[in-house]
Amino acid sequence: MGRMAGAAGAFEHLNGLGGTLTLVPAQVGLRPDHGTRRTATHSRYARSVTAYPIRRWSPSPEAWALARRASLHALVLGGLFFLAYTFLVVAPRVQTVGFDAWAYWSVQLPHPYEETVGSLGAFTYSPPMAMLFHLVSGLEWWVFLWLWTGVLLATAIFLGGRRALLVLAFPPVAMELYHGNVNLLIGAAILLGFRYPWTWSFVLLTKPTCGVGLLWFAVRREWRSLGIALGTTAVIVGVSLTIAPAMWQEWISFLLANAAGTPSAAWIPIPLWIRGIAAVSIVVWGARTDRPWTVPVASAIAMPVVWFAGFAILAAVVRVRPSGVQRTAVAVPSPSSAGEPAPV
Repeated sequence: MGRMAGAAGAFEHLNGLGGTLTLVPAQVGLRPDHGTRRTATHSRYARSVTAYPIRRWSPSPEAWALARRASLHALVLGGLFFLAYTFLVVAPRVQTVGFDAWAYWSVQLPHPYEETVGSLGAFTYSPPMAMLFHLVSGLEWWVFLWLWTGVLLATAIFLGGRRALLVLAFPPVAMELYHGNVNLLIGAAILLGFRYPWTWSFVLLTKPTCGVGLLWFAVRREWRSLGIALGTTAVIVGVSLTIAPAMWQEWISFLLANAAGTPSAAWIPIPLWIRGIAAVSIVVWGARTDRPWTVPVASAIAMPVVWFAGFAILAAVVRVRPSGVQRTAVAVPSPSSAGEPAPV
């Protein structure tokens, strides 16, 4: 009886830990041909084993949820530490803050493509973007750097919303803020593009291969949104082509001359055609299954060159919602429903 009371106490103790206790009685086979005495011995042994069952404890759903929250908080704290370390320790020592932002500030017209890819001051975006950034070239460098960093920080907070700390703790975002590239702005353009398709023109005029996300509209047959995105871009290109046709020739020659080059900094050497196939597959699957988060994922994969900071585009995943929440969706009709009007 004392042993049974101890087992009951252990049972109550484990249940108090927020878990589930399962009692599994042991089974002992008896062989009838061994005689009455051996059979009685085995019976007593079987009752003894049944009286002291095997105890198995498994965490409850609440315990798993608590563990997941604790892990997420630990990762966020680690990411914020990385952000602080980057700016407070690495920046004063290396002194390369705003490496990419320097190219935007120092762009010179009418020949913005004189530097080689990967070098300080190399501007690689289309002529309309060169004209836009040239407007701020009259500012002092430190003034432009502070303003530009503020714009990127505000963009990161916008992409995160209530989960802004989660975005700031994402290591590629920390590197993006450090170097001052446009990947966070591309993420914001993709996020806004579900509702305001004209924002895709920024994506197409900076890193055109990231425009693979426009397949979302094509697969879902949202022709109006696709037309707005491409039409806005075409108007901007047409106006700039009228103003500076020679600059477009220089840009195309610049891209062709550096297409087979190797970037000078750390990058992931996966050919664009392989990443392009993967990106197309992802966004097509996402469009057909109403998973808008696949659009920024595909755009990040399809970047012209894969840098670590380029994955800051993935910050847009935090706030994307199914199309039924963001806007009215146009369902892709299945083969069985051919001939029936698509639900709106």
